[in-house]
Amino acid sequence: MLTRWLRKILPGKPEAAATYSHKQVLPQNEHGITPDGISYAAEKVVSRLQQAGFEAYVVGGAVRDLLLGIEPKDFDVATNARPEEVRKVFRRSRIIGRRFQIVHVMVGPETIEVTTFRGGSRPARQNEHGRIMQDNSYGSMEQDAARRDFTCNALYYNPARGEITDFHHGVADIRAKRLVMIGDARARYQEDPVRMLRAARLSGKLGFQVAPDTAAPIAECLHLLPKEPLARLFDEVMKLLFSGAAIDCLKQMQALGMDGQSVHPLLACALERLPENQGRGMVALALNSTDSRLRADQGVSVGFVLAAVLWPQVREAWQRAQSSGLRTMPALSAAVAETRAHMEKGWGVPHRFTASMREIWQLQPQFEHRRSARPFRLLAQPRFRAAYDFLLLRARAGEVEQGIADWWTAFQEADEEQRKQMIQAAEQRPDSGDAPAKKRRRRRKKKTGAADKGAAE
Repeated sequence: MLTRWLRKILPGKPEAAATYSHKQVLPQNEHGITPDGISYAAEKVVSRLQQAGFEAYVVGGAVRDLLLGIEPKDFDVATNARPEEVRKVFRRSRIIGRRFQIVHVMVGPETIEVTTFRGGSRPARQNEHGRIMQDNSYGSMEQDAARRDFTCNALYYNPARGEITDFHHGVADIRAKRLVMIGDARARYQEDPVRMLRAARLSGKLGFQVAPDTAAPIAECLHLLPKEPLARLFDEVMKLLFSGAAIDCLKQMQALGMDGQSVHPLLACALERLPENQGRGMVALALNSTDSRLRADQGVSVGFVLAAVLWPQVREAWQRAQSSGLRTMPALSAAVAETRAHMEKGWGVPHRFTASMREIWQLQPQFEHRRSARPFRLLAQPRFRAAYDFLLLRARAGEVEQGIADWWTAFQEADEEQRKQMIQAAEQRPDSGDAPAKKRRRRRKKKTGAADKGAAE
């Protein structure tokens, strides 16, 4: 109890303290957010921490989205309680993270991420490039706000009082649709290079204009991104591709001078094919479809989307292999193996995604075959549905005849007798994808002559 009381009157070291003359506390009638917009789990975590004598607020993207009229996907909480103190308040919780220690609190099916206010003007330990390697220094809410990335993410909402605390004009920037880095942008990108990708994603997704001072250092700091851990970089790429506005985010990357090759090979593939056929290519069609599904709160498959992003590369390798004399299936297998070899050289793509991508690709030639029992065998494949959806995309992109896609659509909806009739009709057409089956001629047994018989004896 004494430690907690001392922390309230001495939130940080004297030398780390800072003054914020523009601190604003906005009541509910000025910002319009009501406690009803906060999830039950987030409200419970905040109220329990406050009842235990700590400060606690809903913070970051959830507050930003509520101000924009967007329903938040998740809620984060910031508090002056240390991780081990949060852990004592909530039985269903765990401390995670090496670089930043945070607490995951489980409330029903929902997980709330709880972070302790960070202190100090600089992180505890950085490498030679300025990247934060370890940062478990704690401080006050004001110091924590200064350590956040963009002004729109440095807002603290107290559901009990209905107030937003704003230290960096974040509310004004949100209303002006402006993305502004807190502090010196160049130094902040050096601390965490992933912030450059975050700038492209947030501005593309929210339709914000990146402030000139925030955008200017990006081109000269791009070389820092490949030095990031692969898993973290891949995770940020996934957030961009599955943001619900992937095309806009990729365009923002281009506008900010971020060429994909300097960031991640997956983004390079996406950016290279983006203008193809005025947005009617595989990549644009797949990303637009994914955006629509995410906006409609429908499920999406990571493996499917990545398969579409990399398909132009696989298709070109497939065509090269066929030109060299390989038949259809061996040529495709060679193309898939070539693409996998590239991915395994530092792309950070988990095996579970590469496996589904490979299966989707390798089933594509089988849609050309509509004779005998082959359609039934293809229909029974575990990845049939994903491969069929992929076929529909290829048809929309003009890679395969629409008639083939329509045939498979009808085949799925038909009953057993209708399917047999469809196969019989396909066998009568020369364009069914299979060469007519050749009848095997039975070999006649040679008659053994008298001379041969004698020789045998």
